Amino acid sequence: MARTALITGATGGLGGAVVDRFAGEGWQVVGVDKRPGEDRERVRFVEADLFDQAEVDRAVASAGDELQAVVNLVGGFAAPGRVHETPIEDFERQFTLNLRPTYLVTAAAIPRLQRGTIVCVGTRAALRPFPGAAGYVASKAALLALVRALDTEYRDEGIRINAVLPSVIDTPANRASMPDADHDTWVHPQEIAEVIHFLSSDASSPISGAEIPVYGRA
Repeated sequence: MARTALITGATGGLGGAVVDRFAGEGWQVVGVDKRPGEDRERVRFVEADLFDQAEVDRAVASAGDELQAVVNLVGGFAAPGRVHETPIEDFERQFTLNLRPTYLVTAAAIPRLQRGTIVCVGTRAALRPFPGAAGYVASKAALLALVRALDTEYRDEGIRINAVLPSVIDTPANRASMPDADHDTWVHPQEIAEVIHFLSSDASSPISGAEIPVYGRA
């Protein structure tokens, strides 16, 4: 029987690669995003606002009573600026963006996980900050703290929770926003998807509470 994975942010630059990787390995994939995707063999998309509790509950329920993997990809970088230049509302918005969907989806999915896995996507910046991104850095560091807390709470129930920490991901959006960067050093979405799939597979069964760097050459 095919295993089921719930993947959020499924139509984004990284999400598409993760969906393809899981489906290619024979998983049944439920992809959730605010933008609808196109259903295909082994892949079904659900349109939902993952900042809304009711819509999260509906999306998770649509995946069925048993899940084997959850991949939390929703998040991002917004409102650049140093602390004295950044309104508190923008700082707080980063925490909402990078924590609320992950918290809501994880909380809704845990009762359906059958000794399964949860993978969250952080960032290298949570460990190695760069200027003008205090809200982003702090919110992604908080995401890692959440992963550690989840591991502590659910490891004994057989649920494994890990994080991957990419550097700059080579997506069209990032290339457009940083046209002069050395794109050859960036990490490709397919490379991150490979690590996420590994952490969701039986091959990684001893691993929980880990923060895996996926930096490429950046």
